[in-house]
Amino acid sequence: MAQPSEIIFLLPFFLLPLVFFILKAFKSSNKTPQLPPGPTPWPVIGNIFHVGKMPHITLTNYAKTYGPLMSFKLGTQLLVVGSSPSVAIEILKTHDRILSGRHVPNAVPSKGSELDKISIGWSSECNNGWRYLRTLCRTELFSGKVLESQACLREKKVMELVEFLRSKEGQVVNLGELVFATVFNMLSNVLISKDMVNLEKETEEDGGMRSLARGIMEVGAAPNISDFYAILSKFDLQGLRKKYIDLMTEIRSKWEPILEERRNSKESGSPSQQDFLETLLDNGFTNDRICQLFLELFVAGGDTSTSTIEWAMAELIKNVESMKKVQDELEIKLGESDYPKESQLLHMSYLQACVKETLRLHPPGPLLLPHRAIETCQVMSFTIPKNTQISVNVWAIARDPSIWEEPEMFRPQRFLSSDMDFKGNDFEFLPFGAGRRICPGLPLAAIKVPLVLASLVHFFDWELPHGKCPIELDMREKFGVTLQKKEPLLLIPKPRK
Repeated sequence: MAQPSEIIFLLPFFLLPLVFFILKAFKSSNKTPQLPPGPTPWPVIGNIFHVGKMPHITLTNYAKTYGPLMSFKLGTQLLVVGSSPSVAIEILKTHDRILSGRHVPNAVPSKGSELDKISIGWSSECNNGWRYLRTLCRTELFSGKVLESQACLREKKVMELVEFLRSKEGQVVNLGELVFATVFNMLSNVLISKDMVNLEKETEEDGGMRSLARGIMEVGAAPNISDFYAILSKFDLQGLRKKYIDLMTEIRSKWEPILEERRNSKESGSPSQQDFLETLLDNGFTNDRICQLFLELFVAGGDTSTSTIEWAMAELIKNVESMKKVQDELEIKLGESDYPKESQLLHMSYLQACVKETLRLHPPGPLLLPHRAIETCQVMSFTIPKNTQISVNVWAIARDPSIWEEPEMFRPQRFLSSDMDFKGNDFEFLPFGAGRRICPGLPLAAIKVPLVLASLVHFFDWELPHGKCPIELDMREKFGVTLQKKEPLLLIPKPRK
């Protein structure tokens, strides 16, 4: 039997393995990445129910507790959210290369390498195929020279809208639907040299293009359990992927006859059209590539501009003094012009300020499209693991009282004495994003939104149905890929001239 002195002598040898394992465990715990703070996740489901149905608002409130860089567990998917200009600089500028991957929703088919070759919005990384498409769109669609050459076309579409509204004097119109048709047709004439939507109502000829385009947006933005749990990624448990494919098939059925007709015309030697489709055919694009590109251009370009114009009109109707200032500026600057010209609007400071203030209060994408970390990196002393989904809450930044005076109020004058713009250089104001993934259609939006808005306020006074006062206008939001009014803007036009 061992004596006490022997036991004491041998004790360190027994304790040595225990100390070794404690040190190893401590060392391993130090290797655990220090994620940004956030609410404690629940078992299995994580923070899914913490995000809520209006995530831009919920995440703004959480930032008051956990700070401008937060993390959330959505099932097994890690989400990191930035809510301040300094964090936005880190994500969209300092670490732009590493954090510019794209988180592609499970509902979007052809994920992975196939989509990488044909998509601007959903390309998983900023690869050569993505760069080629961006360059092509920038030079053939959104360059200053091209936009200037197409000004008459856009002005013509706005003239058609004005004449249509004159025919509806005293009647209730759904302004958002009419603006959508106008904006959609502006783009379709540039892409395929024809109108795709009827101003009066959806018809068999346009194939319900408005409903199809918005359906695509809603499916892509819908919460999906297959996004939250990697093990379920192969399954379409909510049927969202099937809905997306069905909508895509229906949209393609409207476009493919046009593509085939154009291909046959080229083969027969008929005179070519001067539009973007001709450029794509000349560059050997397949129908799959054309349809995917058109889908992204139409859906993003149509819905975002429409929502911005609808919000701007709602704000101006509620703010009578601002409406009067815009109308006065237009009266002075346009002179005897029958219709506003895009070149004239560039110099109308109050009109431009109204557009900026609308984009501040109602950014089209309040969380931008989600990014993905291509590699693990450090942001503000926190670790962002590889494949983390990343969002920038531009809605929160644009309503931060430490940045903006009276942030909840519509005050266009705040931009009159400021050089701040939405082109991705001012991180307090990022409605179109910044960095590699900045919205490619920004140059076009910056032209067509003021053009449509100026025409609506210059040629018409507006009343709410049933004699409602402007103060009664419903300004509630509907969250999605774009931030829309929950209730459509129903108005009665009264021609001013």
